[in-house]
Amino acid sequence: MGLKIGILALQGDYHKHGQAVTKLGYEPVFVKDNQTLNQCDKLIIPGGESTTFLYLIDKLELRPALLEFGREKAIMGTCAGLITLAAEVKQSPYKTLGLIDIKVYRNAYGRQIDSFVDTVELYFNDTPISFEGVFIRAPKIESCAHGIKKLGFHKNDTVVAANENILVTTFHPELTDDLRVHQYFIEKIGL
Repeated sequence: MGLKIGILALQGDYHKHGQAVTKLGYEPVFVKDNQTLNQCDKLIIPGGESTTFLYLIDKLELRPALLEFGREKAIMGTCAGLITLAAEVKQSPYKTLGLIDIKVYRNAYGRQIDSFVDTVELYFNDTPISFEGVFIRAPKIESCAHGIKKLGFHKNDTVVAANENILVTTFHPELTDDLRVHQYFIEKIGL
C-alpha cells in the first residue's frame, strides 16, 4: 500500500475521503489525535464546519502538530478544510492554521439551499480537464499571494490553489466518483 494518507476525522465527511484514498490503493488513517497524525505521510482536512474544526483543533491540542506537519508534509483541504488552512478568512471567529497564503470568504455563495454542482476546469497538467465540482456552502478564494499556483477555475473564480505542501479546493471532490483531485494530491503535492 505504501503511503499512509491521514484524514482529519473530527467532523465532516471524512469517510468519503477514506473511500477515495482506498480506491486509489492507499491506506487511509483516520486522525483524531497527535499520535495518529504522526503515523501519516500526508493529510486531508475534509469539508464540514470550519469553526467546529478550528475549535476542536485547539481543544484537542492538535494545532502545533498540524502546523509542523504542514511545514514538512502535504495537506489537502476541501471546503471547510480550505478555510482551516488559509492565511486570512473573513468572518472567522477562530484563528486559522495559515499554511497557505490565500484570502478566503466563508459561505460566499450563500446558505445550504444555495449549494450547486457545476463543471470546473482543472489545470494539473498542460491540458485543462473538466471536473464535476460539488459546492456546498462553499468558500470563495478572494486572492492568492505571489507564488500560490491557481490550479482550478469555476467561471472566473479560483477554486483550486496550491503551494509546495498544501492543496486546497473550495468544492468537495470526495462527493464524486472522479478520483483525479485525490490522485493529484497524493502523487504530486509535497514531493
